[in-house]
Amino acid sequence: MSRKEHIIRSYINAYNQFDIPGMVANLHDNIIFKNIQDGETNLLLQGKKEFRQQAELTKTYFTERQQNIISVKHAEDQTEIEIDHYAVLATDMPNGLKKGNELKLTGKSIFKFSDDRIIELTDIS
Repeated sequence: MSRKEHIIRSYINAYNQFDIPGMVANLHDNIIFKNIQDGETNLLLQGKKEFRQQAELTKTYFTERQQNIISVKHAEDQTEIEIDHYAVLATDMPNGLKKGNELKLTGKSIFKFSDDRIIELTDIS
């Protein structure tokens, strides 16, 4: 397993365990995080502080969450993973989803690195 893949798997494991310090451990201070849903960017964060704040907020949305890596594709400047995502909502959401609803999604995440740290992370669903 490459160093980059090890970092990605550590991040995913921390995410699954609601471990915010573990999630940010391998992030570059100047991380850029994007969430793209249905082709639209609906969240853009800049910097480790913003990322940590968002991670702390979103962990309250779920009683369970699990990302499973289906595939890993390495390119020269990035690594793309395909994931299956499962979660159980801890609260009612503005879009009509209710506490206790299960979410099952497939998506991908694209990781870019600088100095063995994640400098850019894009989640696409």
